[in-house]
Amino acid sequence: MSIIGDPRATPHPEAAERAAVIDPAAIRHNVRTIASYVHPAKVLVAVKAEGYGHGAVTAARAALDGGADWLGTAHVSEALVLRAAGIQAPILAWLHTRGTDFAAAITEHIDLGISGWEIHHVARAAESLQKPARVHLKIDTGLGRNGCTIEDWPDLLRLAAQFQERGLLSVEGIFTHLAVADEPDRRETDEQLQVYREALTLAEEHRIVPDLRHVANTPGAFSRPDAHFDMVRVGVGVYGHSPFADRTAEDLGLRPAMELRTSVANVKRVRAGQGISYGLTHRVDRPTSLALIPLGYADGIPRVAVHAPVWISGRRYRSVGRVAMDQFVVDLGELDTDVQVGDEVVIFGGDSGIEAADWGSAAGTINYEIITRIGERVPRIVVDSELTPAAGGATSSVHAAASPATPATPPRGPA
Repeated sequence: MSIIGDPRATPHPEAAERAAVIDPAAIRHNVRTIASYVHPAKVLVAVKAEGYGHGAVTAARAALDGGADWLGTAHVSEALVLRAAGIQAPILAWLHTRGTDFAAAITEHIDLGISGWEIHHVARAAESLQKPARVHLKIDTGLGRNGCTIEDWPDLLRLAAQFQERGLLSVEGIFTHLAVADEPDRRETDEQLQVYREALTLAEEHRIVPDLRHVANTPGAFSRPDAHFDMVRVGVGVYGHSPFADRTAEDLGLRPAMELRTSVANVKRVRAGQGISYGLTHRVDRPTSLALIPLGYADGIPRVAVHAPVWISGRRYRSVGRVAMDQFVVDLGELDTDVQVGDEVVIFGGDSGIEAADWGSAAGTINYEIITRIGERVPRIVVDSELTPAAGGATSSVHAAASPATPATPPRGPA
């Protein structure tokens, strides 16, 4: 049983032992912001990987409320979860294996990305159902992952045209994925767009002219208007994080939608020379106090993070020593400290001023990984900042997600 949204979890973030507090209002705001950049192109919001760790159904509903036109998942199984939750918006799923349930996708009106080999399996599923599959053909323009190479593209187009003439599929889109759009000065994006336009020309020669041409990811949406075409596919920006090294989320007008928080589990004084955590890779150089933070790599805190920022009761500190499975240590910098057991701790987000990117820097990784790796024993607690009243109000939008796949049940009374 997933602990994300364990029904036994408290609906009050302040009382939770640990929580990822999710703000749907931030997601709605970010979708609107991105849509204003790319208008008139449509917006597809990626909710794969449990909505980048925020909860797929929560993220999907907030994105649609914010004006998203489409949703995107890597796997068909992820898309089926959204359908089971009652979400009927257009969905594209693009990463398949031989075990993918193409028949279920067709039945549930889920569009399928096609890179090559899948087209035969999708056509067979469509034939057995007597129902055409909606597909988007993917051209690999230089990323080197999924997608059809430009050399094999004519063969894929011929097959797609044949199956379309037989009524087994309908080509709704042609897409590709950018490799270095987060580095706007690199020439490879221009090269990818050139290959993409060649692929479109070849498709026209095969009488395939789909309604949706889509290329841009979040960095492309912000930095490459020439990559917007008919639709952009955005992920990390929707959750309030910048894909650029030199531009913050605030620079882009985005608001982080997750706050990772807990409380201090222990405080103690130690002598100079005290070693910290496994391997004793850090020793304090003076008498000081240490705070124990009850989150570890089992919860998604990177084990390799070094001197990562932590906010405790309105002040920023740094982690010391190795992150363990369930916990890590913060040096409070002084013997006589006001920090006590139970004090609020924010790892990133909220009013802390700490971004997921700061933890990414401390761990030698990116903000995408930090937010998506938060583990299942950290409850996702949804707090809609646009619905939560000021202190003294009579209603609340605070609730724990009932499960990763189903909508949460609001509290029955004031919280």
